[in-house]
Amino acid sequence: MAPQVEQESLKDEMRNVVEEARMIIPGVQALFGFQTMAVFNNRFEDLPQSGVAAYVAGLAMLAVAIALLMAPAACHRMSERGQVSRSLIDLSSRLITWGMLPLMLGLSLDIFVVVLATMDDLRAALVGGVAALLVFSSFWYVMPAVRRRRNRTGSVPGR
Repeated sequence: MAPQVEQESLKDEMRNVVEEARMIIPGVQALFGFQTMAVFNNRFEDLPQSGVAAYVAGLAMLAVAIALLMAPAACHRMSERGQVSRSLIDLSSRLITWGMLPLMLGLSLDIFVVVLATMDDLRAALVGGVAALLVFSSFWYVMPAVRRRRNRTGSVPGR
């Protein structure tokens, strides 16, 4: 049996895109706030140089993610206030999709730093960071790509 699919109006689609970004942003901003406070913790001084470098890179990645995830609302307000276009929806969707990439990298670097600080083991920190990167990329990029391909071909992989 074929899945039921319903087309959204441009207005509904834009509302959903902005809502998706709105759901992600508070968590990213809270994480960014916690990260900025870490430098004032005594344990931060004990981090090896690799941990400090990963911390700074992760903070930078979260800042880029915030910029990309907040851009759809700014574009809507400043360039197409009171109206919705296909090009704005497509741009907003791309910005959110691209915003998840630095978020994924920033979170993985955070996990690397936390494991490094708690276990003082570079190998364990690398395993933790890479494992997080694999989990995030699997759910945020690989799974949606597989679903999109399956929806376009109408087939189910493995059947």
